[in-house]
Amino acid sequence: MQTKMDLNLLVALDALLEECSVTGAADRLRVSEPAMSRTLGRIRKAIGDPVLVRAGHAMQPTPRALEMRDEVREVVRRARAVLAPTGALAPETLERTFTITANDAMVTSVGDHLVSCVEEAAPGVTLRFLAEPAGDHAWLRDGGTDLEMGVLGPLPPEARTERLATDHHVLVMSPGHPLAEGELTAERVAAARHIVTSRRGRTTGPLDEALAGHGLSRRVAVTAPTFAATLLMLVSRHDMAALLPWRQYRRGIRALGLVARELPVPLPPVELAMAWHPRDAADPAHTWLRARVRDSVRAVLGTDTAPDAGQNPRRTPTRSTPAPKAYETEE
Repeated sequence: MQTKMDLNLLVALDALLEECSVTGAADRLRVSEPAMSRTLGRIRKAIGDPVLVRAGHAMQPTPRALEMRDEVREVVRRARAVLAPTGALAPETLERTFTITANDAMVTSVGDHLVSCVEEAAPGVTLRFLAEPAGDHAWLRDGGTDLEMGVLGPLPPEARTERLATDHHVLVMSPGHPLAEGELTAERVAAARHIVTSRRGRTTGPLDEALAGHGLSRRVAVTAPTFAATLLMLVSRHDMAALLPWRQYRRGIRALGLVARELPVPLPPVELAMAWHPRDAADPAHTWLRARVRDSVRAVLGTDTAPDAGQNPRRTPTRSTPAPKAYETEE
């Protein structure tokens, strides 16, 4: 009968089941890969199960491992809560990995500033950004992510949310594009060839709905999975235009020498927020992280300036149209 158990094995097992990779678990816990491999061997011996097995170039959890994954994660979380020191948090001594899900617009704008803030105040903290899950936001409930930020999709009913900022879309193109000059009308926008940003490959969005209200439709030439990809395509494509969230991408638009213009038709605002699970609401480290997110949002998105007047001619609405309700995604 086993009488001695190293509880550190639970922490390692949690990382292994989350990463499904010895290398990934080693990086997460900041140990060498050989050390993590030896720990996996000890875990296998302790529970009498392989835990992870090779499947091609990847590793897959065994049925026993899948069965215990949620329980292991909860035990580790509770142990950390029990052992966490009371009183004020000392960020400079904090050693933790926070997993944040966000789209590329938030990662490259707010996320970049957040990394700098965290590095300065808490050098022992690692930020782990993941792409938004396609449809299923159960990661928040099962502990796969600590925080979601950006345009929030479906969430567990118990999730806590906080509004961060409101953004809006602008039409972006190269300086040589015909729409970069002259009066911008709904008819000219509809006649242009467009890049649509959609990680699911959708070809329609709020702009199509707005144009349809004027009896117009546009030509979608290509879809791109991220806003960053769309930006780079616009640099080399002088015959296409695209919608981008202005406050999140204004620095990139200007740095790449692109032109941004206000649309002649009203589009719904882009509501940005963050969400977390109630179990983390009182956690001092998580509370500290949320405060840093707020700081970064204020620093990066705080002023909703219009596209440069000298670079972008006047906005010319076509006809009075009621502003649509808030829309969750760009495309």
